[in-house]
Amino acid sequence: MIKKAMIMAAGAGTRLNPLTLKVPKPMVPVTNVPILEFILKHLQKYGINDVVANTHYLAESIQNVYGGENHLGMNFQYVYEPELTGTAGGVKKTEFFFKPGETFIVVSGDALTDVDIEKLYEQHKNSGAMATMALKEIPISEVAHFGVVVVDKDSRVIGFQEKPSPEEAKSNLVNAGIYIFETDVFNYIPANKFYDFAKNVFPAMMANNDPLYAAVIDDYWNDIGTIKQYKHSSFDVINKQVKLEIPYQETENGWIAESANISPSAVFKGQSVIGEGSVVEEHVKLSENNVIGNNCIIKAGARIENSIIWDNVIIGENVSLDNCIIASNVKINPGISVEEDTVIGHDRVISCPEDYLQNSIKI
Repeated sequence: MIKKAMIMAAGAGTRLNPLTLKVPKPMVPVTNVPILEFILKHLQKYGINDVVANTHYLAESIQNVYGGENHLGMNFQYVYEPELTGTAGGVKKTEFFFKPGETFIVVSGDALTDVDIEKLYEQHKNSGAMATMALKEIPISEVAHFGVVVVDKDSRVIGFQEKPSPEEAKSNLVNAGIYIFETDVFNYIPANKFYDFAKNVFPAMMANNDPLYAAVIDDYWNDIGTIKQYKHSSFDVINKQVKLEIPYQETENGWIAESANISPSAVFKGQSVIGEGSVVEEHVKLSENNVIGNNCIIKAGARIENSIIWDNVIIGENVSLDNCIIASNVKINPGISVEEDTVIGHDRVISCPEDYLQNSIKI
């Protein structure tokens, strides 16, 4: 099996703003766990404990938590890119980490997935590929948001389309940002140059008739590239659509950290995740799916439905949230009904409706 992995973790995640204004995309929490940690734990299940990543945007947030021998017992190294060099260029900078002739996996740092890595590896080896791309089948109506891959009857890659319209799409198979590579792939990537897999490396491989194959995965996969995809993935974890573990004890009301303090009069109608040190006061109503971060205070009489709240947030008395996302270090003063489908950025104090309208976006 594969022993080493590379994670592409350099992107800024601008489509997730305002959430990513102070947090890099791989560190965005899904059910209070950074996406990157879910990826690392999943790799670890398959015996992969040596990982390297390229970093760029807010790189210290990643390096400070996972660099070196981390709390997961993994060896996590990183390469800082002062300037981005593309998907392939970023992987090229980690070439030192792999021995010649070694098979390794590359994973996008914003992919929430429970992909069967062993099965992917076996398909790669059986085909004799230099590179194998993991593909996911999606509805044809959604192809305009993704890079589409065209394959022949033997699963060999024969073409690409970047975000085609449904009418122009030659396939409904999209690139999942998960690759199995032989180290020969580095021969296709020049050093210190902006280079992309789909635009540069893979077309060159096809022109040289080098074996580039695809493997369609049946496992869960979601590219957390937009606010809607982020919210959808968070609730997929709660609803057990993906085989990832929430780090708290499961109860009849959801997953609640041992140090959380929940009033007996709080009403749960659905499943919630409540983090370490958080307090839910009297007569709070939590409906449908909700995530409450660490060290939050949900004051008496608040009503929260289908919402995600990050760390260190104070929700005042009788506040109403419906399908909202609240970033870290926000305080919402009593009695405010936040408009449905609102995202409020970090470090805000919301004293009246005008405050959140000025410091938020719509999902």
